[in-house]
Amino acid sequence: MTTFDFEQKNTELASKIAPVVEAYVNLLDSGTAEEIADLYAPSATVEDPIGSDVRNTREQLVEFYSIITNMAERSAKLNWKKIAGDTAVFEFTLVTGVNADMRFEITPVDIMVFDADGKISSMRAVWAPTDLKQL
Repeated sequence: MTTFDFEQKNTELASKIAPVVEAYVNLLDSGTAEEIADLYAPSATVEDPIGSDVRNTREQLVEFYSIITNMAERSAKLNWKKIAGDTAVFEFTLVTGVNADMRFEITPVDIMVFDADGKISSMRAVWAPTDLKQL
């Protein structure tokens, strides 16, 4: 494989990955758990945060993301992203709340690996409970 072929292959995959990362954060902001799960490949794994139990079925993903999508208040904003090969690393800020007195903010760094179709094959979230701030 020449350098040109390598760069072209990476550019093609990156052009699929970047919109998925942006869609992921947008869906955390205003989508449904099912829409977020649709971004994942059928055999995908989610470890959020790293060290927790790995979720590996669509039902587990929908259940997990429903915690966020069912919040009375939520907002998500992409802070930055880096894409190389089949991997995206990005930071976003998520604010959730059940009411005005119970609001939380977290700014995790997610590591996602993608398949050739641009679907997420694995996601690992880097954050610790001490990163969760009550507002």
